[in-house]
Amino acid sequence: MNSLYQSSIQSLPLLGHGKVRDNYAVGDDKILIVTTDRLSAFDVVMNEPIPGKGMVLNQMSDFWFEKLGHIVPNHLTGVAPESVVAENEVEQVRGRAVVAKRLKPIMVEAVVRGYIIGSGWKDYQQSGAICGIELPAGLRQADKLPEPLFTPAAKADIGEHDENISFAQMEEKIGAELAAKMRDISIKLYTAAAEYAATKGIIIADTKFEFGLDDNGVMHLMDEVLTADSSRFWPADSYAPGMSPPSFDKQFVRDYLETLTDWGKTAPAPSLPADVIEKTQAKYFEAIERLTGEKLKA
Repeated sequence: MNSLYQSSIQSLPLLGHGKVRDNYAVGDDKILIVTTDRLSAFDVVMNEPIPGKGMVLNQMSDFWFEKLGHIVPNHLTGVAPESVVAENEVEQVRGRAVVAKRLKPIMVEAVVRGYIIGSGWKDYQQSGAICGIELPAGLRQADKLPEPLFTPAAKADIGEHDENISFAQMEEKIGAELAAKMRDISIKLYTAAAEYAATKGIIIADTKFEFGLDDNGVMHLMDEVLTADSSRFWPADSYAPGMSPPSFDKQFVRDYLETLTDWGKTAPAPSLPADVIEKTQAKYFEAIERLTGEKLKA
């Protein structure tokens, strides 16, 4: 399988390289988003690609955009990526790109947590709360929360860590009305996706959504949605509270990096062993097959 660490589309103006995605302008109102095989962990981009990962993320997002389109508009245009690039660039976009509406990003990430894990678990151990939201005493790691929690985060520059903020701070940043709309729609999206994933034997522990506004101020779901990069997927058949469950994402990479006592979770990234790359690739492929019922369209 061909791997793409960074795209080099010359036929369109480059807008920028993100942690994982490369963005190009398609006229004034659309954008070509190429999902590369780069992997970001602890907000640091690793040096080695995970072959095929970008295709998994792109195709998984398309699957969810279609399934959840009745809840909120999204950035899809239906324009084929192959039609907007030069003939010799088609291989860079096939299966891993989308032509999206050009939206004004809302600079707050919408994080929804259904289970207590990761930074939420650390927060709870220290304070009995997650992002200032008080929770019942006695919860165990990976316990299901009484109801999904909306915990926004301020988007950071590349290489910087996103910062958890309170809902009140979110209201200050973007206004009370938009904040409430983002919260309510995010919880609806998470709940619908979690119910579907459960029928496939997958638990969605948490996820993050990104939204943007069009020229008329209409809010759209954008970027990626419910992928193994933006969410924690757990196999239901091996889930047990009290421990960190195995997951269908970059957890192999995170777990490996946590063993490195001489790396401070800042750039430059350490090298990843071949077996960590292979195991991570296998988990991404398994996730899309289980969720969609189809193999990756390479």
